[in-house]
Amino acid sequence: MGLLDKVERGIEKAVRGVFSTGSRAQVEPVEIASRLRRELDHKSLTVAAGRTLAPNVFDVQLSEDDFTRAQEWGTPLAEELCDVVINHVRSQGYTLQGPVRISFRRAEELRAGDFEIASTTEKSKGGPATPAPRPNLPAAPTRQPVRLQPVLDIDGQRYSLNAPSIVLGRSSEADILVDDTGVSRRHLEIRTDSGVTSAVDLGSTNGSYVNGHKVAGSTELTDGSTITMGRTKIIFRLLPAGPGGRP
Repeated sequence: MGLLDKVERGIEKAVRGVFSTGSRAQVEPVEIASRLRRELDHKSLTVAAGRTLAPNVFDVQLSEDDFTRAQEWGTPLAEELCDVVINHVRSQGYTLQGPVRISFRRAEELRAGDFEIASTTEKSKGGPATPAPRPNLPAAPTRQPVRLQPVLDIDGQRYSLNAPSIVLGRSSEADILVDDTGVSRRHLEIRTDSGVTSAVDLGSTNGSYVNGHKVAGSTELTDGSTITMGRTKIIFRLLPAGPGGRP
């Protein structure tokens, strides 16, 4: 149970009544959630430096008995599973080409308790045509990918990275002033290009480190990366952008 996040526990609670009786050879919603995350990891494809494309359309194939239960789950469960996909995409730094869609399908060859997941990548515009809904299937909901805002947390203060280039250093001319004698006047640059954020050391005296590794040239940052400059530790975060683009 330690591997289940809050969303998955919510799914389990919402459908507890559905699975509380009968044979134990039944598909549990948390199993589907876990398999979706593995599917994302296995089918994600690195298409460019720092850009990994993940599938966004998922077809969950169930046995006759489990498919009948899926009809009882309805759209709310599918929406929760969409959230599981989006949260995992966000945590791993993957890229989506379009909205997340999850649907359930009857597979007569499967036994109760067994299920398969087929995934594809579909663009939101100009991509492959979406198949017509099969009869008696729960509606396939969609969730738009969440736009993320890169920020830096420094000594209890948060700075939004709203420009493609942000310079950190001890100089008053730096974009973000770091008051640390171990930090050079122009110490580190944070660059954001095409959704990818990187740390670039500007020839500092004491060097820059990302997750304990010295920056040589440029190092890509992911959510939770720790940047060290002198005695100062900085946390790089990707937060959902609110109204006006602020996290």
